[in-house]
Amino acid sequence: MLSYLFLKHLHIGCVVLSGAGFCLRGLWMLTDSPWLQRPVVRVSPHVVDTLLLGSAIAMAVLSSQYPFTADWLTAKLGGLLIYIGCGAMALKRARGKGRRAAFLVAALTVFAYIVSVALLRSPLGFLAWLL
Repeated sequence: MLSYLFLKHLHIGCVVLSGAGFCLRGLWMLTDSPWLQRPVVRVSPHVVDTLLLGSAIAMAVLSSQYPFTADWLTAKLGGLLIYIGCGAMALKRARGKGRRAAFLVAALTVFAYIVSVALLRSPLGFLAWLL
């Protein structure tokens, strides 16, 4: 059985890889880089994000903390859905570089919010510093 500590480290590593990879793909999208078409660039985000989600679910089960019962996890889940939507718009769906850049900034802001919620274990995340 996987230990909680191992899962936590796996999760954090995948968060770093996922965020850095998304940021890099966003920059490549804005500069029309041919790197976006490389197979490893197209496949690796799916592998990393699957490990990220799997480790999150395993940690939730091991700790008996679930969204809709732990407010900070509910906030992370809501943030994740917004991040996915903004990310899809940034990398594929929005028309024009200006709109894609705006969605990229929005997605990265939501990503930072999700990380801050996890670090602070508060649904306000970094917004708590503004209040």
